[in-house]
Amino acid sequence: MPTPSSKPATYADLEKVPPHLVAEIIHGVLETHPRPLPRHGIVANALGFEVTGPFQKGRGGPGGWIFITEPQLHLGPHVLVPDLAGWRRERMSSLPQHVGITISPDWACEILSPSTAKIDREAKLPIYAEYGVGHVWLIDPDRRFIDAYCNVVGKWMLVGTATGDSDVSLPPFDAITFSMSDLFPFDPSSADKPTQG
Repeated sequence: MPTPSSKPATYADLEKVPPHLVAEIIHGVLETHPRPLPRHGIVANALGFEVTGPFQKGRGGPGGWIFITEPQLHLGPHVLVPDLAGWRRERMSSLPQHVGITISPDWACEILSPSTAKIDREAKLPIYAEYGVGHVWLIDPDRRFIDAYCNVVGKWMLVGTATGDSDVSLPPFDAITFSMSDLFPFDPSSADKPTQG
């Protein structure tokens, strides 16, 4: 929350943030953090691949969804940037023409990192619930788990967890199953070791 003597951050403030940082406005405060590590991007890309085929293209699944990587969501006074988000086609029937999307997603995914985990859990989750996001997945690449939540009357209910190399079949994408190992192609012990040149 902004202090009484400070003015809430504006979109103009957000636009001044250098492009190497991710910027959000949460409860009037401009929050910035560095672009994520490669493992974060690998997980986001792999998960996008798993859900896009069956749920956007209808290949081996029901179709009917649209997915966007790092959309800028304008939810009331807040500007949030989840790692991935998805909308049912009946709710997003045409291509958004602006950077800021005002239609709450039906699903949002946050890939946790040490610099963002607290904000993702404690600040962004309640906003997602308040603005009607139907489902949220939290993925921890370090501990290799997914927690899937469903919005029940503005409160989050944990509806499933996948860990290790288990199979993933979690709402709202429980029409398919994929392996957790598909999201993590590298051995965890090698995650931060520099490559030999």
